[in-house]
Amino acid sequence: MRRHSVFKTLFLALLFAVACVGAFSAKAQNAVKATVTTPRVQAELMAYAPDGINPGATVWVGLQLQHAPEWHTYWKNSGDSGLPTELQWTLPAGIQAGDIAWPLPRKIPIGTLANYGYEGTVLLPVPLEISSAFKPPLLGSEVEIRLKAAWLVCRKECIPEEGEFALKLPVRGSTALNSSIFLAAQAAQPKALPVGSTVVVNGEQLEVRVTGLPKAVQGQTLTLYPETPEVIHTAADIQQSWQGSVWTARVPLSVHRSESPAQMPLVLATLGSNADAPRQGFRTVAEVTTPWPPVAAPAAIAPELQAALAANVTAPLAPASGVTLVAALMGALLGGLILNLMPCVFPVLALKVVGFARHGQDRRALRLGGLAYAAGVVLSFLALGALMLGLRAAGAQLGWGFQLQSPLMVAGLALLFTLIGLNLAGLFNVGNLLPSRVASVQLQHSGWNDFLSGVLAVAIASPCTAPFMGASLGLAVGLPAPQALLIFATLGLGMALPYLLASLTPGIAQWLPKPGLWMEQLRRFMAFPMLATVVWLVWVLGQQTGINGAAALLALLLGVSAVLWTFSLTGWARPLLATLSVAALALLTGAIGQNILNIEPANTSVVNADSVWQPWSRDKVQQAHAQGRPVMVDFTAAWCVTCQYNKLTTLSDASVLADLQAKQVTLLRADWTRRDPAITAALAELGRSGVPVYVLLKPGRAPVVLSEVLAVDDLRSAIAAL
Repeated sequence: MRRHSVFKTLFLALLFAVACVGAFSAKAQNAVKATVTTPRVQAELMAYAPDGINPGATVWVGLQLQHAPEWHTYWKNSGDSGLPTELQWTLPAGIQAGDIAWPLPRKIPIGTLANYGYEGTVLLPVPLEISSAFKPPLLGSEVEIRLKAAWLVCRKECIPEEGEFALKLPVRGSTALNSSIFLAAQAAQPKALPVGSTVVVNGEQLEVRVTGLPKAVQGQTLTLYPETPEVIHTAADIQQSWQGSVWTARVPLSVHRSESPAQMPLVLATLGSNADAPRQGFRTVAEVTTPWPPVAAPAAIAPELQAALAANVTAPLAPASGVTLVAALMGALLGGLILNLMPCVFPVLALKVVGFARHGQDRRALRLGGLAYAAGVVLSFLALGALMLGLRAAGAQLGWGFQLQSPLMVAGLALLFTLIGLNLAGLFNVGNLLPSRVASVQLQHSGWNDFLSGVLAVAIASPCTAPFMGASLGLAVGLPAPQALLIFATLGLGMALPYLLASLTPGIAQWLPKPGLWMEQLRRFMAFPMLATVVWLVWVLGQQTGINGAAALLALLLGVSAVLWTFSLTGWARPLLATLSVAALALLTGAIGQNILNIEPANTSVVNADSVWQPWSRDKVQQAHAQGRPVMVDFTAAWCVTCQYNKLTTLSDASVLADLQAKQVTLLRADWTRRDPAITAALAELGRSGVPVYVLLKPGRAPVVLSEVLAVDDLRSAIAAL
């Protein structure tokens, strides 16, 4: 019987994972292109450098947005709602990006409100200043420009989108393919007006006086776009007139005014003969010559509440109340305990039974193994929680289980479980592959095996939300970091607690059978649940990248298995076949590895003809409520085992479906398999940060959030109460 621990395979797994991640990451970087396409926007990074890139010159780059019909993005002042497009540049040393040279927007009416934005096609140009510190690359004749852009695209509903772009520009050659687009954008830029414009605050109105406008536009009706947000009534009509060459206007103040600027940058534009006709634009900075009235609180808010809100603006984030925090900790502890019952965790826990038997009657080894396993679980939960909180603080829309929204992470876990399964089945022995020094260290410090098994358990268990976990995690993302991390640590403690208590119980060793041949047979049997986990992970990847991604992963896993087999050979065949298999795996990775990273866009317009569930959107919820119909939303993901269990049992139960039909409930499914900021935001509104979440919505009532593990009777009772 092999004496090496099952979990020594993790060390080899890490070596393979690093190699494959490096190959995949290189493919991912090459896959970053100049164009990103979504169902609503085609975004393309463009450049205009007719004379190359020289110190002292100005090069223009820009993001062109082509909107689908009826969709729009926003200007620097978005109006009554919305957010402007944000650009984050990664540039070579000596190159500095300026601000967006915002083109003329249009006013977009939305009911009683109005926004400022862009429809059709628009270019957002940005100047790049080439300083004397810029040094051309020693090797090669190109520099790479990288951009990470985020935009909010709206119709009736709004969807946050983002993209990463890369463009290589020749240092000395010409980049003028898009010259007509940039020249047209520069010609359409608002022209600067001479100083002398003023703004007078007169009661609830602004009296705007603009001088220096050219004779060609004098007498025309103009549109006003203030760059300062939340000052004027955006949707209101303005009263304008000409006094010789001076344009004057009376503009209503916003009832929700929050700014009192001393200067107001204003953009004026001619109307144009039609929506596509070119317009002339002008920009001035007007001096505000009178004091602003105090910013009034909305009439619907009592003075006492307004004072409290004002105090909260400058107050630090308050810690949760003791009762709330204690309840969240209890929920986290219970949720962690229940995680041990999740089907995806069974293979790892079964291996812990083998670990118990391996230690046999050695009580000290049992205690150390239990402590090491608990440390691995708790520290892993802390690391995941800290990473999620940090990314959310940086603006990313993420929730619990975010790691399996990455195809690269799914593929890495599939590789890891394949290696463990093959090791358990006896295809290879880690001790024969690792250097003897590493193997001896492993034998002397076997606690690392238990620690790594705790990390592995968290990696496979964390994507799902067990009962009692949902509310605790939802509260954690809104708490100060120390309290939030305490909740994550308690969650890990709950998951590790059964094994920890068993390892510390003196009589536990008496219940264990003595080591023998049965351990070797159990060890080989445990390869099957490990490989079953790989099947699940491949299916998850297929939901994200399509059949090509799943097939590519299977082919690469087969290649890895062949490599391991060749390393187990002896004699002259080992170096020859091992070299050939490694080369074949490298070629295969280069040929099809990128398929694992190519996420297919979610097609929310297509559903199965026999399905009673429709893809979720806020617009569909509003439509159902407008018809007086209640809504049930299933927040789910392919990588959530609890979600799939509920879907195949309770949500497919004939009596449940009959009750839903009798109540005319609209059934919507929010699939979070891929990263979806809209679904993340909807979960946050319900006080949740992970799936599964099941909610019943009825017009005029508060949402009813159901348990993470659905029971038929409980769901039918909730439906009957609608």
